[in-house]
Amino acid sequence: MRITGRVCFLVLAILLVSVSAKGEEQEENPYVFDDRHFTTGLQTQHGRLRILQNFAERSKLLLGIGNYRVAVLEAQPHTFIVPNHQDVNTLLYVAQGEGAVSVVSEDNRESFNIREGDIFWIAAGTPTYLINRHNNQNLVIAELLQPVSVPGRVEAFFGAGGENPESFYKAFSDEILDAAFNARRDRWQSLFRKQRQGAILKASEEQIRAMSREEGGIWPFGGQTKASVINILEQRPSQSNQYGKLYEVDSSQHRQLQDHDVSISLANITQGAMTTLYYNSEATQIVIVEDGEGYFEMACPHLSQQQGQGQGQQQPRPSYQKVSSPLKQGTVVVVPAGHPYVAVASNNQNLVLLSFEINSKNNRRYPLAGKRNIINQLEREAKELAFRASARNVDEVFGSQNDEGFVKGPRQQQQQGGRADA
Repeated sequence: MRITGRVCFLVLAILLVSVSAKGEEQEENPYVFDDRHFTTGLQTQHGRLRILQNFAERSKLLLGIGNYRVAVLEAQPHTFIVPNHQDVNTLLYVAQGEGAVSVVSEDNRESFNIREGDIFWIAAGTPTYLINRHNNQNLVIAELLQPVSVPGRVEAFFGAGGENPESFYKAFSDEILDAAFNARRDRWQSLFRKQRQGAILKASEEQIRAMSREEGGIWPFGGQTKASVINILEQRPSQSNQYGKLYEVDSSQHRQLQDHDVSISLANITQGAMTTLYYNSEATQIVIVEDGEGYFEMACPHLSQQQGQGQGQQQPRPSYQKVSSPLKQGTVVVVPAGHPYVAVASNNQNLVLLSFEINSKNNRRYPLAGKRNIINQLEREAKELAFRASARNVDEVFGSQNDEGFVKGPRQQQQQGGRADA
């Protein structure tokens, strides 16, 4: 079959439009990340470490958190993660399972058992290794990484190792290593050829048991004690009702969080319910769906402005675009400071959201609906001027919701005769 030049041009034009549309679709929602946006940093048959795409590379709208990365470590039962250090400060949250973390200094080694809900901090450059000490459950750890060397880039350095993981000792000349080790060359050369199984290895039950013993002393991350490992699930909820619970750990409870101006929270939203509408004054939330399904909605002025500029139009007044997406296990959502936001759980199961909050030191969470929403705090005259309606009408809308923090979701409202849209 002969294809004419005109047909070729038409096919090319269709392809270009298709590619352009896909690019625009991705740019329309730069705040949502899924499995496609993760790359595998380490992987063996016994586990893997996945690292989320650089935020700043995804969109200029995320430049403010461009020096943060998110990673998820998954290790099978009875596995060992080879000792290494990284050029990042790391906040870790144990999402599932039981393990042990060991840190090493020139003077000692300390080991601490960890379990679901535990939060701990590893300072950049700290030699560390982990084990999964559970018999039949994977160890899953969510990590917030803050690079200290190259902005937005994460590097791991393995000394213990060989061919795979490659030991950084092998980068040095033989003469240097001869002098450094003061050992026969054939012996150290042989040592660095043996390990070829990767950075995540299977360990025997006896080895796991030996490495699961807690060894005390001073926690080396800033001179703190064992209290540096905090279990968020053991904290009293900061918000709690029949529609959900919110657990938080902030700088007042953990010195490293204060030093790096981050906090962490865990929201467990009852099936069919939702968070109240709110925004953060200064903190940008990086939300990871730990369990369940649902969706979120957010009001964004930036995308609306971009859309107007793309059409050659000016924006004479504030305009907002709805950003929304389904939520499922593993989805990552960025909620910038100031952006009104809500998360809704499906009718089938609870929605559990882990949030790393950056620039959290002076942050305040402002409710936009619910019992203590900010509109209720306005004077009568301010309400009337702002809405061009009577204060009574304003109060009828903003004063009707008696719950706060978590409320009935749209479908629950519909089932009980409410007017909310699905």
